[in-house]
Amino acid sequence: MYITITRQHLGETFSQSAADFVDYLEKENKALAPEQQEPFFNQTQDHIDSKTVVQEIDANTDRLKQSEPKFYSLTINPSQRELAAIQNDPEKLKAYVREVMKDYAASFYRKEPVQVEQLKYFAKIEKERTYSGRDREIRENRPYRAQIAKLRNDLAKVNRGALQGNPKHIQRDIDRLHKQMPHKLDGKPIREGMQKPGKQTHVHIVMSRKDVSNKYSLSPGSSYRESEAKLHGQTVKRGFRRDEFFSKAEKTFDRMFKYNRNYVESYKARKTLDKDPKAYFSKIMGLPASKRAMALKLLSKTGAKVPLPNIPTSKVAIARKTLARLQKAAALARKASSIEI
Repeated sequence: MYITITRQHLGETFSQSAADFVDYLEKENKALAPEQQEPFFNQTQDHIDSKTVVQEIDANTDRLKQSEPKFYSLTINPSQRELAAIQNDPEKLKAYVREVMKDYAASFYRKEPVQVEQLKYFAKIEKERTYSGRDREIRENRPYRAQIAKLRNDLAKVNRGALQGNPKHIQRDIDRLHKQMPHKLDGKPIREGMQKPGKQTHVHIVMSRKDVSNKYSLSPGSSYRESEAKLHGQTVKRGFRRDEFFSKAEKTFDRMFKYNRNYVESYKARKTLDKDPKAYFSKIMGLPASKRAMALKLLSKTGAKVPLPNIPTSKVAIARKTLARLQKAAALARKASSIEI
C-alpha cells in the first residue's frame, strides 16, 4: 500500500481554489458518458459532483492565511497484489477508504480525539495510471533515449552537410538502441505519459484543512509529529502521528480483507529499510521459505537485486563490499513500497 499526503501548492502561479485540482481529478470522466462517470464520495454519500466538491472545500477556509494550504491531497494506491485480494472491486475499495479515514482522524494528537465525522473530505476512484519520470521503466530507458536523441541530431546534421558521417550507419545505431531499450509495451519503448498495464485502481482524496465546523485546523502536514505546547496559559496537544496512521491503514486493509501481508509490504519493513538496509535484507533471508520466496518475487518486480547471499560476517567487509549494492537495492525497494508525505 503506497499512501501519499501532499499539501496544496500555493504561490503566484497557483490558485487559492480547489477548482484546478478537482478538474484534474475529472480527467478520466471527460471521455465517458454521464452514466459511466465515477463520482466523488465521502463518509456518508456516494454520488457527489465536482462542482459541489469545489464549493465545499473553497467555503471551508475561515481564518486561513493566503500563504496557508486550504486543502491536502491523500492518494491511496493499493498494489496489484492487494487489488487482486479485493477482486479490484470499487465498492470494497470505497469501504476501505471510509475505514482508513477513521484511522486518519484518530491520528491527530489532540486533547479531545478527532472523529471521522469532523472531517470534510471528498474521495474519487480512478482506474488508470500513466508512466512518470519517477518510474523505474522511464529512468532505465532514459540513457537510451538520450543516445538516440544525439544520434538523430547527428543524422540531421549529416543530411544537411553540417557534419561528416554515414547516414546508414547512424540509422543502424539508432535502430540498435531501440531494440536494446529494456522496457517496452506492445513492442514500443515505454515513455512518459503512456498508460500503465494491469490493474491500476487507486483513490484520490481532497481533504479540507479545516474541520466541518470551519473552526479548527486539522493539518496532517504539521511539523509537530506529537507534542504539547503552552497557549494562553493552557497545555495544548498538537501534531499528526504519521507513523500511527500509516501502520493503521495497513492493518485495516489486512483485517477487512484477511490479507496475508508479506514482510516487504509492511510499514515496519519500510522503516527498517530506511534505517538499516542490511537488517532489512537479512530479515528477508531469514523468513520461512514460502514467505521468503514471495518477498524476493515482490522485490524482483522492482528491479532490486537482493545482495544477501554474498554478505560476509565481518563488519569491515560488509562496509566495503556490500554498501553500494545495498544502497542501490534499498533505493529501488524504497521507491516501490514506501509511504510518503
